Amino acid sequence: MRLGVIADDFTGATDIASFLTQNGLATIQFNGVPERQESLAAQAIVISLKSRSCPVEQAVEQSLTALRWLREQGCDRFYFKYCSTFDSTEKGNIGPVTDALMYELGETQTAICPALPVNGRTVYQGHLFVGEQLLSESGMRHHPVTPMTDSNLLRLMARQAKGKAGLIAAATLDRGAEAVREKLSELKAAGVTYVVLDALSEQHLLTQGEALREMRLVTGGSGLAIGLARQWATTQNHHDEAETAGRPRGERAVVISGSCSQMTNRQVNAYRQQAPAREVEVSRCLDNVDDYARELADWVASHNARPLAPMLYATADAQQLQLIQQQYGAQRSSEAIEALFAAVTRNLKALGWQRFIVAGGETSGVVAQSLDVTAFHIGPTISPGVPWVRDIHQPLSLALKSGNFGDEQFFRRAQTEFSL
Repeated sequence: MRLGVIADDFTGATDIASFLTQNGLATIQFNGVPERQESLAAQAIVISLKSRSCPVEQAVEQSLTALRWLREQGCDRFYFKYCSTFDSTEKGNIGPVTDALMYELGETQTAICPALPVNGRTVYQGHLFVGEQLLSESGMRHHPVTPMTDSNLLRLMARQAKGKAGLIAAATLDRGAEAVREKLSELKAAGVTYVVLDALSEQHLLTQGEALREMRLVTGGSGLAIGLARQWATTQNHHDEAETAGRPRGERAVVISGSCSQMTNRQVNAYRQQAPAREVEVSRCLDNVDDYARELADWVASHNARPLAPMLYATADAQQLQLIQQQYGAQRSSEAIEALFAAVTRNLKALGWQRFIVAGGETSGVVAQSLDVTAFHIGPTISPGVPWVRDIHQPLSLALKSGNFGDEQFFRRAQTEFSL
């Protein structure tokens, strides 16, 4: 089979590619839509876009372009992948992109499944939880671009999209896949377009996978991929093959952190005690960014001999972030930091750096683009949803994590638990 995945950011794409591979589907990931057809020996193809927080019209156009390319490669099932915290605004982009994909495919119903219980993302009675907190009470309420102040997925879809939302509750999932399929038919007859499914455990994800295996378009985080992959996989060898192909290589490494999530703040604080670390000065990103980037790349090079890689970080807690945004503007400061990391990455590549450990979806996308990474193999998993990956065409290895993924020792473990 060919599953085509359209992911709205880079780390989200890597996240789902990792789960697909782990659960038996040979998977290749592309950074952006390829400009030509490819000869691909894969059961699943993942395309990463940068469409999570761009203007709605741009997100829709990018997603439709990806869909059309995937159909040309022979894909007959499709998965719109977004963050397990449903990162979006009241106008989108999850709702409008879902509507556009459904219209293109001629479908009238899809699933809304952001849950990933292994990382603490669960859905109960249609409400999304982060750990023991409602999404609206978690750190996501302070997100600088997509603050999440409502945890009710039905309300969120109703505000963003054109159709009607309905719920399949945990009690129905507990009764098995056939009960879920019956409820899907009942909701479809009632005119429900977007079906939110509760999920409190991996068993719920497996039940979802069985019930939704024939649905042409599903949407969600990476959790649903576990259930679907196990339904479709024909061999258990793909994971071992992908892990070997994607195992990290290269002696020179660097940690780059742009996420301001609560977990990344904890990871940065822990790693600062273990390795050389330098904080990015936002004011210096706004002028002569190339000079500043060369200075930072030289600093990284001067600390390369230590056991653990040096770290550059723009990670800030909620109070610091608010001050930065007040002083420089939210969009201006964010774009300036991205431009700096892009320039630093290019400088380090020219100096021979081959391993990049990156925190933050936007930052990961910038780093991959600056390295000219277009396609890669999925390697061993560092934390759930975060594998090492290796470029198909260049001797480059990357560990790209979403802000809240991984434990406090993620940066250290990425380097010490995997042989070169």
